Amino acid sequence: MLILFARFCAILALCTGLLATPLSAQHTLNVRDADIRAFVQDAAKVTGRTFIIDSRVQGKVSVVTDRPLSRSEYFEIFLSTLRANNLVAIPSARGAYRIQPADGAASQPSRIGSRGAEANQLVTEVVRLKSIVAAEALETLRPLVSKQGSITANRNANSLVIVDYADNIRRVRRLVGEIDRDSAASTIINLKNAGAREIATSLQALAAQGGEGVRAPVTVVPIDSSNSIALRGDPGAVSRFAQMARELDQRAESGTEIRVHRLDYANAEQLLPVIENLLGSRGTSGGAATVIPTGNSEGAAAPAGSGNGIASRGPAIVTRLEGTNAIIVAANPDVQRMIGELIRQLDTRQEQVVVEAIIVEISESLARELGVQWLVGGEDVPFAVTNFSNASPNIVDVAGGLLADQFDTTTTTTTDTATTVTTNSSVGDSLRQNAADAVLGARGGFLGFATSLGSSTVLGAIINAIQSDTDSNVLSTPSLTVNNNLKGSILFGQEIPVSTGEALSNNFDNAFRTIQRQNVGIELEVTPQINAGDEVRMELRQQVSSIAGPVSDDFNELIINKREINTTVTVGDGEIIALGGLLDDNERRTIQKIPFLGDIPIIGELFKSRGRSRVKTNLMVFIRPTILKDPNDARRFSASRYGYIRERQLARDPDLEPSLDALVRDYLGTVPPAVPSRPDDQIISASGATPVIQDSETIEQIPLPASETSGNP
Repeated sequence: MLILFARFCAILALCTGLLATPLSAQHTLNVRDADIRAFVQDAAKVTGRTFIIDSRVQGKVSVVTDRPLSRSEYFEIFLSTLRANNLVAIPSARGAYRIQPADGAASQPSRIGSRGAEANQLVTEVVRLKSIVAAEALETLRPLVSKQGSITANRNANSLVIVDYADNIRRVRRLVGEIDRDSAASTIINLKNAGAREIATSLQALAAQGGEGVRAPVTVVPIDSSNSIALRGDPGAVSRFAQMARELDQRAESGTEIRVHRLDYANAEQLLPVIENLLGSRGTSGGAATVIPTGNSEGAAAPAGSGNGIASRGPAIVTRLEGTNAIIVAANPDVQRMIGELIRQLDTRQEQVVVEAIIVEISESLARELGVQWLVGGEDVPFAVTNFSNASPNIVDVAGGLLADQFDTTTTTTTDTATTVTTNSSVGDSLRQNAADAVLGARGGFLGFATSLGSSTVLGAIINAIQSDTDSNVLSTPSLTVNNNLKGSILFGQEIPVSTGEALSNNFDNAFRTIQRQNVGIELEVTPQINAGDEVRMELRQQVSSIAGPVSDDFNELIINKREINTTVTVGDGEIIALGGLLDDNERRTIQKIPFLGDIPIIGELFKSRGRSRVKTNLMVFIRPTILKDPNDARRFSASRYGYIRERQLARDPDLEPSLDALVRDYLGTVPPAVPSRPDDQIISASGATPVIQDSETIEQIPLPASETSGNP
């Protein structure tokens, strides 16, 4: 019984083995010179996958296997066959694969990450780096990526993006793991005698000897606050550079050194007192060094002290030589280093500020005057007159001129040769002069008449009427460029004499006036200060003045209109702010009349003088600061203003070269600032000239051929 059971189990095991063999390896793959499309069709049947064949896929394949394959093995050999024929299967939507040439496949959507992917499947992998720089890793790994793949560096994230076959990406990842290790060494060298920047500059020059494009083996960073340098790089190189730094620092240990600091931007005359104050702001203990002047020089000697600043580091002599803009320092290396660092930080280029003011004044004035003046008088009639202050000409002056003949006297002078008769008088001449002045100074229109009432009575009247309308629109834009924290001013106008008083001589017989000159026009004074965030604080005074005329016909002192603003404001770079202004609407109505007579209806108008005036003034002042941080900003600003004036000249005569360009070229001997050009602009220049054209922020100098130049030979 046991024997039969054993035979049954053996037969069952054999049958189980025979049944299991075709389930795990039941597909054969042996093709020779088969069409690639038929090969893909067979793979679709075996693997149960959907394939989309690109129209560019052509050719034949040959595959020989020595044993049956499972479904997964079949798919892997299928992908390897495609890869060998420069084809690739890229996963697409809903589990399908797109079969296309491998060239350009790296730019197509592919699987992200190589984990779990088939070895011959095209995938995209992001490799993050810890120690090495992405750009350097890119140069190292680029030869390892297949020609169908791609590798790029993301410098901001310090990572690599690789598109390649999964097996190759795994190989690249293993290599990155070997080279992405921080093997650099770091050390800090404290200096006692030499300056940190001086030693760092020397070591950096040595580190750069590897040639262009070769990374320096050591990075050298000066630390000014502690007078030390930090070294980082290859351990062997760091050790050698540290030893060199110590040797250079030891050799700097000596007595007094003399150095000349030539200033690039600062003024030596202004900088010298600053250094003197630092050297003198210490205790009075210790000895004192002396200064022997040489030529036109100024100096300061500093005694050694016991403080913690420059005073405690030893004596120092600081001087300057006029005309060289240089500071000369005689001190030990430690003090030299501190003073040199101070000079370096103060000797910086000052930013500039362009301050542009916009002054807008719109005014409108309206005046109406109408009146009648009467005069009656005679030997038997009392003298009566109606005279108003706003009436012109004055009827009394006119009447005096008409009656001036009655005051004349006749004088007869007889000589041996002739007899002369003259008719005049000082009173008559004065009356005639007053009448002439009244008529000549009259405004508007006037009509007068005079008649006799009897033998000795005169009746006269003058009707005057004035209408005056004035509109003005004044726009002024003064501008000024000034260094940061310095005061600048600009004036457009005149100097006029203004009487400030009168005095008599000692004998009280010779009166004379004292005169003072006064500026009249547009004046701008400003002191800018650039703050954090590109904001500009400005202390400014803006004044607009003009001559309004004399006080009156009899008093010739001048009336000066003045509009002035004194203020301190803070404005952002390039922004416009309203400093202040005035909105004024002044209306005045006047009626001058004879009591009782002027109140009679209708007839009373003959005994009145009416006046009406209205003056409206709208005044506003704006300011706009623009920071010029570097020479490029200054050139762009100058070019824009130059171009504005140049366009005004071109608008007057487009066929002629602007006189501004000719002046800059011929008189100054240089090229004009670049101005923006348009494609349809016509460039006209003199023979041999080199016009400067700015197009799309690119400045070029384009010489015109002799055959194309214009102008007189």
